[in-house]
Amino acid sequence: MTQPLTAAATEGNARLPRIALVGVHGFGERHLENLGRLSATGALELVAVADPHPPAKGALGPDVNVFASLEELLAGGSAPDVVIISTPIQTHAPLALAALKSGAHVYLEKPPVASMAQFEDLLAAAASAGRLVQVGFQSLGSLALPAIEAMVASGEIGDVRGISATGQWLRNKAYFKRSRWAGRRSLNGTDVVDGVATNALAHAVATGLRLAGARTVADVESVETDLYRANDTESDDTSVVRVRIAGGTGFGGGTGSAGSTVLTCALTLCAPAQSAPSVTVYGTLGQLTLFYTEDRLEITSPQGTRTETFGRTDLLENLLAARTEDDLLSPLSGSGAYVSVLEAIRTAEAPRQIPPEFITWEGEGDAAHPVVHGIDSLIRRAALGQATFAELGAPWTVSGEPSLNTNGTLDINGITVATLQNGSRIRPASSPRPYLHPVRTLAGTVVTDHIPEDHVWHLGVGVALQDVDGINFWGGRTYTRDAGAYVWRKDHGRIVTESAEHHDGHRREQLSWLGPDGTPVLREQREWRWSAVGPSGWKLTLDFTLASATGRPVLLASPGSNGRPQGGYGGFFWRLPKVGDATIWTPEARGEDAVHGTVAPWLAWSGTFDAGTTGPASVAGDPGLGHPATLVFLASPQAPDPWFVRHSGYPGVGLSLAWDAPVTTEPGRPVHRTVTVLVMDGFLATQDIEQLITTLGEPA
Repeated sequence: MTQPLTAAATEGNARLPRIALVGVHGFGERHLENLGRLSATGALELVAVADPHPPAKGALGPDVNVFASLEELLAGGSAPDVVIISTPIQTHAPLALAALKSGAHVYLEKPPVASMAQFEDLLAAAASAGRLVQVGFQSLGSLALPAIEAMVASGEIGDVRGISATGQWLRNKAYFKRSRWAGRRSLNGTDVVDGVATNALAHAVATGLRLAGARTVADVESVETDLYRANDTESDDTSVVRVRIAGGTGFGGGTGSAGSTVLTCALTLCAPAQSAPSVTVYGTLGQLTLFYTEDRLEITSPQGTRTETFGRTDLLENLLAARTEDDLLSPLSGSGAYVSVLEAIRTAEAPRQIPPEFITWEGEGDAAHPVVHGIDSLIRRAALGQATFAELGAPWTVSGEPSLNTNGTLDINGITVATLQNGSRIRPASSPRPYLHPVRTLAGTVVTDHIPEDHVWHLGVGVALQDVDGINFWGGRTYTRDAGAYVWRKDHGRIVTESAEHHDGHRREQLSWLGPDGTPVLREQREWRWSAVGPSGWKLTLDFTLASATGRPVLLASPGSNGRPQGGYGGFFWRLPKVGDATIWTPEARGEDAVHGTVAPWLAWSGTFDAGTTGPASVAGDPGLGHPATLVFLASPQAPDPWFVRHSGYPGVGLSLAWDAPVTTEPGRPVHRTVTVLVMDGFLATQDIEQLITTLGEPA
């Protein structure tokens, strides 16, 4: 640990370290305060400042020389030992090169450069000059970081599953008017790369990378960006950046290898209220959340939750000490991973404008700031699900271009009632698989959810099982009889579409259920059929057959068959969004507790759905609350599978393939189920449902 510098600490030196500050306004004012503090302790001497706009009279001591530029300062004989550069982003690299050439060490504000080429030039110049460059990521001086590394190494939170960096700040119009470069990706042909991840909340990214063990360019396997803006700027203000760390040992995420550690940065400057940004390390036994602006660490482990607050080493003091003894805490050489993120943002397509119907402006004049609708929930879901805003399906991400992760749509009379997701971009720990989402009524009310905060592995409408010969095709934790509890394991499989035939009202798919090593476990034949049911509803039928792909019997099980009472979910599952005033019933019972685990010919769920519409209401800013709909689930005719129903914890309905005992699919004897769902606008009563079933000729 670097101790605070005092006059005694500099004994043996011929003189105090001579410091020059370039840029005295903006963040430069904080440097002036810190320099005043350290000067008062006899740790250093501020000899000169440079700024085209000099500081106010009395802001500096009488012995501090004032220059208009660094060039004049270096020519003026001040001979600084350290030059602090706190200037616009696009000037960082040329000023740092000039300071190094003069023989000075450099303290360079973040971001250190505006491109990878500048980073490489600056790194080479520092090595050639034999001088140190400290980057001003103050959070990297937090004593919480080595404490977190020690806790992870001790196994207190188990194996690392992933890391997230989240930030919800708000910035008003004045923030983007404070300088010519604010909110710009370039200025007069020169890269600036201002933005939420590269400037305002850059510490979140840098701290997340440090905790992920990523320091150099070689430490980064890939960077994916999803960039948006609500403000009238060039740069992004609401973004997700997903970084895969080379050689990681985590559970994976996104589209890369399952063994990689993934850092997901979900950041915005368009929040309804400002909150402390944080970095979270997720483990199999708990998690560590660092609120880095406060050096406050929240530790959740099997022993409970506790909070610890840590001190922080000043980076300028660390730089001065590193000239003779200590290591730099935030060296330029350790910023390569961060610059890889910056370079990905610099070379990405320009951020997309969020349409005005998804933004509310609060305040007046230059104090006005935008709030993106639902951004707080989207930030949390992105972090937990290691997903981008586009993958979450945020309405303002729709570009009209075919998505890489969809397999088409289900349409009735020109109305899209469901979208087929191939699941290829779902994180490995959520058991990637094809599913339907969003599913809508004919009036446009969304009646499914995916990647929700409570269970990010819940994916719309589809087929999933938590235990297939010991492999988890449901996602999330696995319930085991030995533990008598849910535990995180690296046992997640994935379901992939091998082939498909798509026609009007009918789709046939061949799918493979693959284990963690890619070995086929099951072959599935899946059929979707859909058609209108009068002017206010439509019918969806899912028919699936599960056959062994191993040449031997395959056991299909559930938490219920593995010892968890009333936990027999698995098979067909429909995840609903929030539903107000929900009513759940069968012909013989009413209410969640009464219908859960029962066998009945149908189950109905009605209420007002918390989802948007495709009509003019959503364009006018209506979030889609209060749209009545009823879902009627018709039981499979092949077997008396019990209904699995959840409402109080989360809204979901399933037919349980292995309620309290496993089911076996044997070679030549596959498991076959058919489920039909009536998707209706409005509220239906039992009489309406019975009449509808009779009219359709469905078995009841």
